[in-house]
Amino acid sequence: MGFSIRRLFKSREEPQRVASVEITDQQVHEAAVEVSLRELAFWTCVGKIANALTKCEFRTFFKGEEIQGDEYYLWNFEPNKNQNKAEFLSKAMEKLYRENELLIVESADGQLLVADSFTTTKNTLYGDTYSGVTVDDYTFQRSFRSEDVLHWKLNNKNVNQIIQGLYSSYSKLIDYSAKSYLKSRGSRGILDISALAQSDKNFSEKLSKLMNEYFKSFFNNSNAVLPLYEGYTYTDLGSKTYSEGSSRDIKSQYDDIFDFTARGISMPPSLAKGDVQDTSKAVDEMLTFCLDPLAMTLQQEINRKRNGKAGMKTGTHMQVNTTKVKHIDMFDIATSADKLISSGIYTVNMILRAVGEPEIDEPWANQHFITKNYSTIQEILDGMQEKGGV
Repeated sequence: MGFSIRRLFKSREEPQRVASVEITDQQVHEAAVEVSLRELAFWTCVGKIANALTKCEFRTFFKGEEIQGDEYYLWNFEPNKNQNKAEFLSKAMEKLYRENELLIVESADGQLLVADSFTTTKNTLYGDTYSGVTVDDYTFQRSFRSEDVLHWKLNNKNVNQIIQGLYSSYSKLIDYSAKSYLKSRGSRGILDISALAQSDKNFSEKLSKLMNEYFKSFFNNSNAVLPLYEGYTYTDLGSKTYSEGSSRDIKSQYDDIFDFTARGISMPPSLAKGDVQDTSKAVDEMLTFCLDPLAMTLQQEINRKRNGKAGMKTGTHMQVNTTKVKHIDMFDIATSADKLISSGIYTVNMILRAVGEPEIDEPWANQHFITKNYSTIQEILDGMQEKGGV
């Protein structure tokens, strides 16, 4: 068959048929409930990570000495004019965990901004280029080089997409369980209509009124009487046909959604569900396998882009300190604090800083102390020899 201009124009003139699908209110409601449950699980987990990261202190060092200058203020208080630290990190963590990557750019006046969208041009040898960077309603007209931005990828594979695929399959099971539960608790019966009643000229009208008005009122009220026309017989089946279930079974399946989401981002499922049993162990697990690796990933990118190799060699770097995430009670740590000071590991001001108390502006508060109980083996042997000589 050859090419035909006539057939080409004829095909363009013919209207295309578009299939239409009717979507019921019930389907829209079920979809909205499913999406809401997914979002609740996602934000419960990511919100906890963002809140924990907000409690972390971004410590800045210049040539080995800790300072609290412009860089410290930028990361710990005001990254940009419209966001504080908590708002900034909340948006950053949403981007990182939802899209599996996060891009932070610096404006001409030194503000740190989380990009909402961007286009990446890959270049293995000379570094990637980022163009079309959009933040809220503003789009940068210039392109950014790799060394000018902070860019993270959470995993080689987008875990969130895998979790979404798991949701799609598991949601069918939840929907089936919910319908089975409602079915087992609903009112069911058999309506017998005699042939004589069906031959009535007003049969359709009577049946419609019976089903839409009488039965509806009968099922929705705890105490009701069902009026029936002549030739109509209703037999109540109750709940004998279906096995009894519990709404707790559906609640358990809802909890499974939180389990999937938490495991996907290396968070203990008990924290996602709000369980209070063994909370301390769960927090320790979150710090070890979720927050500490995340903090290390963040500080590595910040250091290599904002301080560079030359800065790291001279002791200029940033450290994301996660020790403040856990709640500290001063009375609970009194003995531990004493041992940290007496062993020379921490100064008094370092302990005060760790518990969130103001530091003491005295030279001795920054000195390292050690009790006389600590000494080297050689010092002990020398002392024994001196006593033996006496």
